[in-house]
Amino acid sequence: MVGLGKSNLPLIRWLRRKGAEVVACDRLEADQLGDRIAELRELGVREFHLGAGYLDRLPEFGIICLTPGIPKHLPPIQAARARGAWITGEIPLVLALCRALVVGVTGSAGKTTTTTLVGEILKASGRQVYVGGNIGTPLIEQVESLPPDAVVVLELSSFQLQLATHSPRVAVLTNISPNHLDVHASMEEYVEAKKNIYRYQGPEGRVVINADHPGTVPLIPEVADRAVRFSLRGDPGGRMAAFLEDGNLVWRVEGHRQPVLRREELPLLGDHNVANALAALAAAFLAGGTFHAARQVLTRFQGVEHRLEPVRVLDGVRYINDSKATAPAETLAALAAIRDPIVLIAGGSDKGIPFDDLAAALVGSHVHTLILTGATAGKIRRAVEAAAAARGVAPPRLVEVPDMAAAVQAARAAARPGDVVLLSPACASFDRYRSFEERGRHFKELVMALA
Repeated sequence: MVGLGKSNLPLIRWLRRKGAEVVACDRLEADQLGDRIAELRELGVREFHLGAGYLDRLPEFGIICLTPGIPKHLPPIQAARARGAWITGEIPLVLALCRALVVGVTGSAGKTTTTTLVGEILKASGRQVYVGGNIGTPLIEQVESLPPDAVVVLELSSFQLQLATHSPRVAVLTNISPNHLDVHASMEEYVEAKKNIYRYQGPEGRVVINADHPGTVPLIPEVADRAVRFSLRGDPGGRMAAFLEDGNLVWRVEGHRQPVLRREELPLLGDHNVANALAALAAAFLAGGTFHAARQVLTRFQGVEHRLEPVRVLDGVRYINDSKATAPAETLAALAAIRDPIVLIAGGSDKGIPFDDLAAALVGSHVHTLILTGATAGKIRRAVEAAAAARGVAPPRLVEVPDMAAAVQAARAAARPGDVVLLSPACASFDRYRSFEERGRHFKELVMALA
């Protein structure tokens, strides 16, 4: 077992109940793992390899379970694979063992919102639903007892899909843009991992795929008749499709069109969330959802924490938490969703993604002040300054600050009534926080503490 975080504990419990002898490996030392060591010993784990050389003996083992975020191209992992080791993880095992219908959702952005919407529509339709993967509860301990007539809805990252040898019956691809290039060896490896969501489907499988996004359109011929397209640009063709037409979110099966709701009835901000809603409609209907339930959920859904989440209004300024924007494409979507003048807080840990497109969009935009913090602050600043110089215009006001507390104070000082202070970092959080959730909650605490 490589990686002893919380996501792997259910897998260790499951393996121990199966009678497996588990050898635990982690890059952290015993004192850094704290109570985790005692917890694992109680589960019957007796052998540990910790610290700098935690992967050294990996090629000796025949079955290796990896934590999702570990790079699969590391030499010890490659050596173990070359010697014939079976390399797997919790999600590949869930996909292999699940008897219930599985809806899997992946993409570079929009996964959590789409997954949540699919689950809520199916629940409102009277289905027995289990939500897991990146959100919800790890399902490995109960997967073998799930009733065949249930529906499992999984949010799936590229890390989780990379080792999969089974695909969900209903696969959703929201979009594909550069992401996680600090973990994947290349963009090509990242895309190949995403394609595992449909690679092992049978002819009964369906692939709900974005017909507008340049990262997903080239994949449509691969899935051929299994494709169920969704689009903001009208009917994208095919036997089944979900699309925006004349202000309506429409579901079509062959020649029958069913408007589900008007766009203005959807509370979520931005075109990207309209696309997420269309993807969710298609996936839910393929899994047995009803029109009444879809309309009920979509007209009431206020969004997911840390995704364009309203925090408060103070002195005429709206504060919005978009901490989940851990890549430039997600921040671009947030900027497109907000029409008011913006004070943007960005920066964090580096995922190896260029900031050129984001910088080009910021120059001359409705972002009048850019507050930068974290490990990537200088990198973003240089990209923005270069974009402004290339166009011969001034960049937005640039402010570098040491931490989130200073960022909130600087944003308050820069904002005027009618503005939006937007935390949308375009970067991961691991330079200062354990997760984007922790970062977002800290931002909200600081904003709520403003007098």
